[in-house]
Amino acid sequence: MVTISATDRIEVHRTTSSAYERFAGVCAVLVGVLTLLYSISFIVLVNEPLSSFCLLANGLLASAVLVALYERLRSSEPSFALWALLLGLAGAVGSALHGGYDLAAVLHQHAPVDPNLPSAMDPRGLLTFGASGLALWVFAWLMLRSGQLAKPLGYLGYGVAALQIILYLGRLIIFDAKNPVIVVPALVAGFVATPIFFIWLGVSLWRGARA
Repeated sequence: MVTISATDRIEVHRTTSSAYERFAGVCAVLVGVLTLLYSISFIVLVNEPLSSFCLLANGLLASAVLVALYERLRSSEPSFALWALLLGLAGAVGSALHGGYDLAAVLHQHAPVDPNLPSAMDPRGLLTFGASGLALWVFAWLMLRSGQLAKPLGYLGYGVAALQIILYLGRLIIFDAKNPVIVVPALVAGFVATPIFFIWLGVSLWRGARA
């Protein structure tokens, strides 16, 4: 009978965690790039198939990043970390469903998407922006509390989370997409803050896995 010592089990766990963190790091960088591409395709190019695909892919990739964040930060506040993970996964799945629904509709002319109606999958960005923003706010707090990641990254996480929540509330209450209350946070989040945050997070996860 072959037995595995506690030291060996710890080493296997570290190797597995490191491999996953490298994977999640790559996913986080891709989320940052696709967020920028989504903003360009949605606002500048007005290319609905491309923006829908970016939203779909971002939701799937973000789910991997959220699991890595949970693993890294759960030691400081396990219950808050789990809550953030559940909220974040709900947001990621909502984003993927929203993008997948829009993509399926756009690719078939008999089922156009009416931008004036709330998405059946994600009304006014409840999951994509609301749940995701709240999850990121909690994760940012855990980053600063645990010291597992750079403090500036945690503060930037607060900023991205606030922008996402403002976007959700703006689309829910004000509705007019051309209103500055919606336009300014959308531009700052989509073109600057969110891409920088996820690319920075991805590099941090990759480097942490190699350490």
